[in-house]
Amino acid sequence: MNSKDFRRKVLRAFVLIKVKPGTSEDIVRSRRIKGVKIANSVLGRYDAVVVIEAESLKELRKIIYEMIEQHPNVLHTETLISIFHPPPPVP
Repeated sequence: MNSKDFRRKVLRAFVLIKVKPGTSEDIVRSRRIKGVKIANSVLGRYDAVVVIEAESLKELRKIIYEMIEQHPNVLHTETLISIFHPPPPVP
């Protein structure tokens, strides 16, 4: 892969979220936000996991900060940025 191919790749981030008790459904509804591909309530250390795809770090930061971290029920987030994800299968 050359550097030109790398620049066109979509950034993917997994955001692990702790929320106020009983409010994880509010975060899961965030899947309607542009860039949010998957949003699930989960059991365990975190209350929700959101998968975000963006074209740039600036766009990724905007989605995470403005639309998730600023949510009044969010207590803590941890963001994991994917360093590799396979391309979608070719039909």
